[in-house]
Amino acid sequence: MSLFREIPPTAGWPIKIKSLLALLFRRLPQGLLEEDFKEYLNAPAAVLAYSGTAAFYIILEAIKKLSAKKTVIIPAFACPLIPLAINRAGLKIIPCDISPDNFDFDISRLRRICAENKDILAVLAVHLAGIPLELETIKKIAKENNLFIIEDCAQSLGAEYHNRKAGSIGEFSFFSLCRGKGLTIYEGGMAVTNQPEYSQLLKDTAKKIMHPDTLSESLKIAELLAYSIFYRPALFWFTFKLPQIFWQMRNNPIKAMGEYFKPDFPVHEVSAFREYAGHLNFALLNKKIDKQREKADVYLRELKDLPGIIPVKELRQTKASYPYLTLIFDKPGKRILALNIFRSSGLGVSQVYLRAIADYDYLNGIVPKVACENARRIAQQSITLSTSSFLEESDLKKMVDLLKRI
Repeated sequence: MSLFREIPPTAGWPIKIKSLLALLFRRLPQGLLEEDFKEYLNAPAAVLAYSGTAAFYIILEAIKKLSAKKTVIIPAFACPLIPLAINRAGLKIIPCDISPDNFDFDISRLRRICAENKDILAVLAVHLAGIPLELETIKKIAKENNLFIIEDCAQSLGAEYHNRKAGSIGEFSFFSLCRGKGLTIYEGGMAVTNQPEYSQLLKDTAKKIMHPDTLSESLKIAELLAYSIFYRPALFWFTFKLPQIFWQMRNNPIKAMGEYFKPDFPVHEVSAFREYAGHLNFALLNKKIDKQREKADVYLRELKDLPGIIPVKELRQTKASYPYLTLIFDKPGKRILALNIFRSSGLGVSQVYLRAIADYDYLNGIVPKVACENARRIAQQSITLSTSSFLEESDLKKMVDLLKRI
Protein backbone atom coordinates (compact mmCIF):
# COMPACT_ATOMS: atom_id res chain seq x y z
CA MET A 1 0.00 0.00 0.00
CA SER A 2 1.32 3.45 -0.91
CA LEU A 3 2.38 5.73 1.93
CA PHE A 4 0.13 8.46 0.49
CA ARG A 5 -2.87 6.30 -0.44
CA GLU A 6 -5.99 8.12 0.76
CA ILE A 7 -9.60 7.03 0.23
CA PRO A 8 -12.02 9.98 -0.19
CA PRO A 9 -14.33 10.30 2.86
CA THR A 10 -17.46 10.43 0.71
CA ALA A 11 -18.65 8.56 -2.35
CA GLY A 12 -17.78 11.15 -4.96
CA TRP A 13 -17.70 9.84 -8.48
CA PRO A 14 -14.41 9.63 -10.37
CA ILE A 15 -14.40 11.21 -13.84
CA LYS A 16 -12.23 10.13 -16.75
CA ILE A 17 -10.03 12.89 -18.15
CA LYS A 18 -10.51 11.51 -21.67
CA SER A 19 -14.26 12.06 -21.52
CA LEU A 20 -13.74 15.71 -20.54
CA LEU A 21 -11.06 16.43 -23.12
CA ALA A 22 -13.36 15.06 -25.82
CA LEU A 23 -15.87 17.82 -24.97
CA LEU A 24 -13.47 20.77 -24.99
CA PHE A 25 -13.72 21.65 -28.65
CA ARG A 26 -17.33 20.68 -29.29
CA ARG A 27 -20.33 22.95 -29.52
CA LEU A 28 -22.50 21.62 -26.72
CA PRO A 29 -26.24 21.96 -26.14
CA GLN A 30 -27.48 23.55 -22.93
CA GLY A 31 -30.30 22.58 -20.60
CA LEU A 32 -29.84 18.80 -20.75
CA LEU A 33 -28.84 18.39 -17.10
CA GLU A 34 -31.84 20.45 -16.03
CA GLU A 35 -34.03 18.15 -18.12
CA ASP A 36 -32.40 15.13 -16.46
CA PHE A 37 -33.42 16.42 -13.03
CA LYS A 38 -36.94 17.34 -14.16
CA GLU A 39 -37.51 13.88 -15.57
CA TYR A 40 -35.91 12.07 -12.62
CA LEU A 41 -37.95 13.99 -10.04
CA ASN A 42 -41.06 14.45 -12.21
CA ALA A 43 -40.70 18.16 -11.47
CA PRO A 44 -42.00 21.04 -13.61
CA ALA A 45 -38.86 23.19 -13.26
CA ALA A 46 -35.17 22.78 -12.45
CA VAL A 47 -32.53 25.51 -12.66
CA LEU A 48 -28.79 24.82 -12.79
CA ALA A 49 -26.82 27.08 -10.43
CA TYR A 50 -23.19 27.67 -9.48
CA SER A 51 -23.52 25.62 -6.26
CA GLY A 52 -26.03 24.01 -3.94
CA THR A 53 -25.77 27.13 -1.79
CA ALA A 54 -26.52 29.36 -4.78
CA ALA A 55 -29.50 27.13 -5.66
CA PHE A 56 -30.83 27.49 -2.10
CA TYR A 57 -30.33 31.25 -2.24
CA ILE A 58 -32.31 31.45 -5.49
CA ILE A 59 -35.17 29.51 -3.88
CA LEU A 60 -35.18 31.85 -0.88
CA GLU A 61 -35.27 34.91 -3.11
CA ALA A 62 -38.19 33.37 -4.99
CA ILE A 63 -40.34 32.51 -1.97
CA LYS A 64 -39.78 35.95 -0.45
CA LYS A 65 -42.09 37.15 -3.23
CA LEU A 66 -44.82 34.76 -2.06
CA SER A 67 -45.00 35.74 1.61
CA ALA A 68 -44.19 38.61 3.96
CA LYS A 69 -42.81 36.21 6.59
CA LYS A 70 -39.08 36.42 7.26
CA THR A 71 -37.88 33.39 9.28
CA VAL A 72 -36.55 29.98 8.24
CA ILE A 73 -36.29 26.99 10.58
CA ILE A 74 -33.16 24.91 10.06
CA PRO A 75 -31.84 21.84 11.88
CA ALA A 76 -29.22 22.55 14.54
CA PHE A 77 -26.84 20.14 12.82
CA ALA A 78 -26.24 21.37 9.29
CA CYS A 79 -23.72 22.83 6.87
CA PRO A 80 -22.58 26.38 7.82
CA LEU A 81 -23.35 27.54 4.28
CA ILE A 82 -27.07 27.23 5.00
CA PRO A 83 -27.30 30.19 7.41
CA LEU A 84 -25.03 32.25 5.14
CA ALA A 85 -27.50 31.83 2.27
CA ILE A 86 -30.48 32.66 4.51
CA ASN A 87 -28.74 35.74 5.88
CA ARG A 88 -27.77 36.91 2.40
CA ALA A 89 -31.43 36.67 1.39
CA GLY A 90 -32.28 39.07 4.25
CA LEU A 91 -34.09 36.42 6.28
CA LYS A 92 -33.84 35.31 9.90
CA ILE A 93 -32.92 31.89 11.29
CA ILE A 94 -34.26 29.70 14.06
CA PRO A 95 -32.28 26.48 14.65
CA CYS A 96 -34.25 23.47 15.88
CA ASP A 97 -32.51 20.62 17.65
CA ILE A 98 -32.43 17.16 16.11
CA SER A 99 -33.21 13.72 17.46
CA PRO A 100 -30.69 12.05 19.80
CA ASP A 101 -29.75 9.22 17.44
CA ASN A 102 -30.37 10.47 13.89
CA PHE A 103 -30.68 13.62 11.79
CA ASP A 104 -34.45 14.07 12.05
CA PHE A 105 -35.89 17.13 13.74
CA ASP A 106 -36.81 16.94 17.40
CA ILE A 107 -40.49 17.10 16.48
CA SER A 108 -41.71 18.42 19.83
CA ARG A 109 -39.30 21.37 19.51
CA LEU A 110 -40.29 21.95 15.90
CA ARG A 111 -43.96 22.14 16.91
CA ARG A 112 -43.11 24.50 19.76
CA ILE A 113 -41.14 26.85 17.50
CA CYS A 114 -44.00 27.02 15.01
CA ALA A 115 -46.54 27.61 17.80
CA GLU A 116 -44.52 30.41 19.38
CA ASN A 117 -43.46 32.24 16.20
CA LYS A 118 -45.93 33.35 13.53
CA ASP A 119 -43.20 34.74 11.26
CA ILE A 120 -42.04 31.35 9.94
CA LEU A 121 -41.68 31.38 6.16
CA ALA A 122 -40.22 27.92 5.59
CA VAL A 123 -38.76 24.85 7.24
CA LEU A 124 -35.59 23.35 5.77
CA ALA A 125 -35.62 19.54 5.73
CA VAL A 126 -31.98 18.46 5.45
CA HIS A 127 -31.60 14.88 4.20
CA LEU A 128 -28.12 14.56 5.68
CA ALA A 129 -25.88 11.60 4.79
CA GLY A 130 -28.30 10.62 2.04
CA ILE A 131 -30.98 9.63 4.59
CA PRO A 132 -34.48 11.05 4.01
CA LEU A 133 -36.14 12.61 7.05
CA GLU A 134 -39.58 11.60 8.32
CA LEU A 135 -41.34 13.99 5.96
CA GLU A 136 -44.97 13.10 6.69
CA THR A 137 -44.78 14.68 10.14
CA ILE A 138 -42.94 17.73 8.79
CA LYS A 139 -45.55 18.10 6.03
CA LYS A 140 -48.34 18.02 8.59
CA ILE A 141 -46.69 20.73 10.71
CA ALA A 142 -46.00 22.83 7.62
CA LYS A 143 -49.62 22.57 6.48
CA GLU A 144 -50.94 23.51 9.93
CA ASN A 145 -48.74 26.62 9.99
CA ASN A 146 -48.82 27.58 6.30
CA LEU A 147 -45.07 27.06 5.75
CA PHE A 148 -43.04 26.16 2.70
CA ILE A 149 -40.98 22.97 2.87
CA ILE A 150 -37.57 23.25 1.22
CA GLU A 151 -35.73 19.96 0.91
CA ASP A 152 -31.95 20.14 1.23
CA CYS A 153 -30.83 17.26 -0.96
CA ALA A 154 -27.19 18.32 -1.21
CA GLN A 155 -26.16 14.84 0.01
CA SER A 156 -29.17 12.81 -1.04
CA LEU A 157 -29.58 12.75 -4.82
CA GLY A 158 -31.20 9.40 -5.57
CA ALA A 159 -32.53 8.72 -2.06
CA GLU A 160 -36.21 7.79 -1.72
CA TYR A 161 -39.00 8.39 0.77
CA HIS A 162 -42.12 6.19 0.50
CA ASN A 163 -41.20 5.38 -3.13
CA ARG A 164 -40.78 9.07 -4.01
CA LYS A 165 -37.44 10.67 -4.79
CA ALA A 166 -35.96 12.96 -2.19
CA GLY A 167 -36.44 16.46 -3.53
CA SER A 168 -39.83 15.71 -5.07
CA ILE A 169 -41.96 16.14 -1.93
CA GLY A 170 -41.57 19.69 -0.61
CA GLU A 171 -42.58 22.75 -2.60
CA PHE A 172 -38.90 23.39 -3.37
CA SER A 173 -35.64 21.46 -3.17
CA PHE A 174 -32.01 21.91 -4.04
CA PHE A 175 -29.10 19.61 -4.83
CA SER A 176 -25.32 19.92 -4.79
CA LEU A 177 -23.08 18.85 -7.64
CA CYS A 178 -19.92 19.73 -5.74
CA ARG A 179 -16.85 17.51 -5.71
CA GLY A 180 -17.31 14.58 -3.37
CA LYS A 181 -21.12 14.71 -3.55
CA GLY A 182 -21.59 11.87 -6.05
CA LEU A 183 -22.62 13.27 -9.42
CA THR A 184 -20.33 16.26 -9.83
CA ILE A 185 -19.33 19.09 -12.14
CA TYR A 186 -16.74 20.13 -9.54
CA GLU A 187 -18.97 22.95 -8.25
CA GLY A 188 -22.65 23.18 -9.06
CA GLY A 189 -26.20 22.94 -7.80
CA MET A 190 -29.78 22.51 -8.92
CA ALA A 191 -32.82 24.46 -7.70
CA VAL A 192 -36.11 22.60 -8.17
CA THR A 193 -39.77 23.32 -7.62
CA ASN A 194 -42.42 20.61 -7.56
CA GLN A 195 -45.31 23.05 -7.99
CA PRO A 196 -46.16 24.16 -11.55
CA GLU A 197 -47.46 27.52 -10.27
CA TYR A 198 -43.96 28.37 -8.99
CA SER A 199 -42.04 27.29 -12.08
CA GLN A 200 -41.88 30.66 -13.81
CA LEU A 201 -41.13 32.43 -10.54
CA LEU A 202 -38.10 30.18 -9.95
CA LYS A 203 -36.83 30.67 -13.50
CA ASP A 204 -37.33 34.44 -13.43
CA THR A 205 -35.61 34.76 -10.06
CA ALA A 206 -32.63 32.72 -11.26
CA LYS A 207 -32.38 34.79 -14.44
CA LYS A 208 -32.32 37.99 -12.42
CA ILE A 209 -29.65 36.73 -9.99
CA MET A 210 -27.31 34.70 -12.21
CA HIS A 211 -25.02 36.27 -14.81
CA PRO A 212 -22.12 34.97 -16.91
CA ASP A 213 -18.61 35.15 -15.43
CA THR A 214 -16.14 33.91 -18.03
CA LEU A 215 -13.04 34.14 -15.85
CA SER A 216 -14.54 32.30 -12.89
CA GLU A 217 -16.14 29.66 -15.07
CA SER A 218 -12.86 29.06 -16.92
CA LEU A 219 -11.27 28.38 -13.54
CA LYS A 220 -14.02 25.89 -12.67
CA ILE A 221 -13.43 24.05 -15.96
CA ALA A 222 -9.72 23.84 -15.12
CA GLU A 223 -10.57 22.57 -11.62
CA LEU A 224 -12.91 19.95 -13.07
CA LEU A 225 -10.10 18.72 -15.31
CA ALA A 226 -7.74 18.63 -12.30
CA TYR A 227 -10.38 16.73 -10.32
CA SER A 228 -10.44 14.03 -13.01
CA ILE A 229 -6.70 13.56 -12.46
CA PHE A 230 -6.36 13.90 -8.68
CA TYR A 231 -9.57 12.26 -7.47
CA ARG A 232 -8.04 8.84 -6.91
CA PRO A 233 -6.41 7.24 -3.84
CA ALA A 234 -2.85 7.62 -5.14
CA LEU A 235 -3.15 11.42 -5.46
CA PHE A 236 -6.03 12.42 -3.18
CA TRP A 237 -3.69 12.81 -0.18
CA PHE A 238 -2.03 15.82 -1.82
CA THR A 239 -5.25 17.72 -2.49
CA PHE A 240 -7.22 16.72 0.62
CA LYS A 241 -5.07 15.44 3.47
CA LEU A 242 -2.12 17.78 2.99
CA PRO A 243 -4.24 20.98 3.30
CA GLN A 244 -5.92 19.38 6.32
CA ILE A 245 -2.56 18.83 8.00
CA PHE A 246 -1.55 22.42 7.17
CA TRP A 247 -4.55 23.92 8.99
CA GLN A 248 -4.37 21.44 11.86
CA MET A 249 -0.79 22.54 12.48
CA ARG A 250 -2.10 26.10 12.69
CA ASN A 251 -4.71 25.02 15.24
CA ASN A 252 -7.61 25.83 12.93
CA PRO A 253 -9.85 22.73 12.87
CA ILE A 254 -12.69 24.55 11.09
CA LYS A 255 -10.54 25.32 8.04
CA ALA A 256 -8.90 21.89 8.29
CA MET A 257 -12.32 20.30 7.81
CA GLY A 258 -13.30 22.74 5.05
CA GLU A 259 -16.08 24.27 7.15
CA TYR A 260 -15.10 27.92 6.90
CA PHE A 261 -17.12 29.79 4.27
CA LYS A 262 -17.54 33.41 3.24
CA PRO A 263 -20.92 35.12 2.86
CA ASP A 264 -20.22 36.38 -0.68
CA PHE A 265 -20.50 32.93 -2.33
CA PRO A 266 -20.64 33.10 -6.16
CA VAL A 267 -23.96 32.79 -7.99
CA HIS A 268 -22.90 33.05 -11.64
CA GLU A 269 -24.06 30.85 -14.51
CA VAL A 270 -22.61 27.42 -15.30
CA SER A 271 -21.02 26.77 -18.69
CA ALA A 272 -22.41 24.35 -21.25
CA PHE A 273 -19.18 22.35 -20.90
CA ARG A 274 -19.65 21.56 -17.22
CA GLU A 275 -23.38 21.03 -17.58
CA TYR A 276 -22.89 18.55 -20.41
CA ALA A 277 -20.25 16.68 -18.38
CA GLY A 278 -22.87 16.25 -15.65
CA HIS A 279 -25.47 15.16 -18.18
CA LEU A 280 -23.21 12.41 -19.52
CA ASN A 281 -22.77 10.93 -16.03
CA PHE A 282 -26.38 11.26 -14.87
CA ALA A 283 -27.29 7.86 -16.34
CA LEU A 284 -24.91 6.22 -13.84
CA LEU A 285 -26.87 7.46 -10.83
CA ASN A 286 -28.84 4.35 -9.84
CA LYS A 287 -25.89 2.01 -10.37
CA LYS A 288 -23.59 4.18 -8.25
CA ILE A 289 -26.10 4.41 -5.41
CA ASP A 290 -26.55 0.63 -5.38
CA LYS A 291 -22.78 0.29 -4.90
CA GLN A 292 -22.81 2.82 -2.06
CA ARG A 293 -25.64 0.97 -0.37
CA GLU A 294 -23.74 -2.32 -0.67
CA LYS A 295 -20.80 -0.88 1.25
CA ALA A 296 -23.08 0.66 3.88
CA ASP A 297 -24.77 -2.75 4.27
CA VAL A 298 -21.39 -4.35 4.99
CA TYR A 299 -20.79 -1.89 7.83
CA LEU A 300 -24.31 -2.27 9.20
CA ARG A 301 -24.16 -6.05 9.12
CA GLU A 302 -20.69 -6.35 10.67
CA LEU A 303 -21.27 -3.71 13.36
CA LYS A 304 -24.85 -4.70 14.20
CA ASP A 305 -24.19 -6.18 17.64
CA LEU A 306 -21.23 -4.00 18.58
CA PRO A 307 -21.96 -2.22 21.90
CA GLY A 308 -21.42 1.50 22.27
CA ILE A 309 -22.06 2.39 18.61
CA ILE A 310 -25.29 3.58 17.00
CA PRO A 311 -25.28 3.72 13.18
CA VAL A 312 -27.47 6.41 11.62
CA LYS A 313 -29.47 4.42 9.10
CA GLU A 314 -32.50 4.76 6.88
CA LEU A 315 -36.02 4.69 8.29
CA ARG A 316 -38.62 2.16 7.22
CA GLN A 317 -40.08 2.82 3.77
CA THR A 318 -37.08 4.92 2.81
CA LYS A 319 -34.01 4.23 0.69
CA ALA A 320 -30.84 6.08 1.66
CA SER A 321 -28.16 6.88 -0.90
CA TYR A 322 -25.40 6.60 1.78
CA PRO A 323 -22.57 8.77 0.42
CA TYR A 324 -21.06 7.81 3.79
CA LEU A 325 -22.30 6.06 6.93
CA THR A 326 -22.39 7.88 10.27
CA LEU A 327 -21.64 6.15 13.55
CA ILE A 328 -22.47 7.72 16.92
CA PHE A 329 -20.41 6.53 19.89
CA ASP A 330 -21.94 6.36 23.36
CA LYS A 331 -18.98 8.31 24.80
CA PRO A 332 -16.84 11.17 23.43
CA GLY A 333 -13.69 9.34 24.50
CA LYS A 334 -14.41 6.50 22.10
CA ARG A 335 -14.80 8.95 19.23
CA ILE A 336 -11.44 10.52 20.08
CA LEU A 337 -9.85 7.08 20.20
CA ALA A 338 -11.40 6.14 16.84
CA LEU A 339 -10.16 9.33 15.14
CA ASN A 340 -6.66 8.77 16.54
CA ILE A 341 -6.60 5.18 15.30
CA PHE A 342 -7.86 6.06 11.82
CA ARG A 343 -5.98 9.36 11.45
CA SER A 344 -3.16 8.00 9.29
CA SER A 345 -4.95 4.92 7.96
CA GLY A 346 -5.92 6.43 4.60
CA LEU A 347 -9.31 4.69 4.88
CA GLY A 348 -11.47 7.80 4.54
CA VAL A 349 -12.78 7.92 8.11
CA SER A 350 -13.90 11.47 8.89
CA GLN A 351 -16.61 13.56 10.59
CA VAL A 352 -19.86 15.14 9.42
CA TYR A 353 -19.69 18.61 10.99
CA LEU A 354 -17.41 19.76 13.80
CA ARG A 355 -20.02 21.87 15.58
CA ALA A 356 -23.72 22.32 16.11
CA ILE A 357 -24.77 25.17 13.82
CA ALA A 358 -25.07 27.65 16.72
CA ASP A 359 -21.47 26.97 17.82
CA TYR A 360 -19.49 28.25 14.84
CA ASP A 361 -17.87 31.49 16.02
CA TYR A 362 -17.88 33.08 12.58
CA LEU A 363 -21.67 32.68 12.43
CA ASN A 364 -22.19 34.79 15.55
CA GLY A 365 -24.82 37.41 14.84
CA ILE A 366 -26.31 35.26 12.07
CA VAL A 367 -27.33 32.13 13.97
CA PRO A 368 -28.93 32.68 17.39
CA LYS A 369 -27.64 30.73 20.36
CA VAL A 370 -30.18 28.05 21.24
CA ALA A 371 -30.34 24.85 23.26
CA CYS A 372 -29.28 22.03 20.94
CA GLU A 373 -27.81 19.30 23.11
CA ASN A 374 -28.56 16.52 20.63
CA ALA A 375 -26.80 18.32 17.77
CA ARG A 376 -23.81 18.98 20.03
CA ARG A 377 -23.73 15.33 21.08
CA ILE A 378 -23.63 14.09 17.50
CA ALA A 379 -20.94 16.65 16.62
CA GLN A 380 -18.82 15.44 19.54
CA GLN A 381 -19.46 11.70 19.34
CA SER A 382 -19.75 10.73 15.67
CA ILE A 383 -17.50 9.61 12.84
CA THR A 384 -18.22 8.81 9.19
CA LEU A 385 -17.21 5.73 7.22
CA SER A 386 -16.61 6.16 3.51
CA THR A 387 -18.62 4.30 0.88
CA SER A 388 -16.29 5.39 -1.91
CA SER A 389 -16.01 3.25 -5.04
CA PHE A 390 -12.26 3.15 -4.35
CA LEU A 391 -12.75 1.06 -1.20
CA GLU A 392 -11.61 -2.52 -1.62
CA GLU A 393 -12.90 -5.52 0.32
CA SER A 394 -9.71 -5.54 2.39
CA ASP A 395 -10.29 -1.87 3.32
CA LEU A 396 -13.78 -2.61 4.58
CA LYS A 397 -12.53 -5.55 6.63
CA LYS A 398 -9.74 -3.47 8.15
CA MET A 399 -12.16 -0.71 9.18
CA VAL A 400 -14.57 -3.14 10.78
CA ASP A 401 -11.77 -4.93 12.65
CA LEU A 402 -10.41 -1.64 14.01
CA LEU A 403 -13.87 -0.54 15.17
CA LYS A 404 -14.41 -3.84 16.94
CA ARG A 405 -11.14 -3.32 18.80
CA ILE A 406 -12.32 0.06 20.06
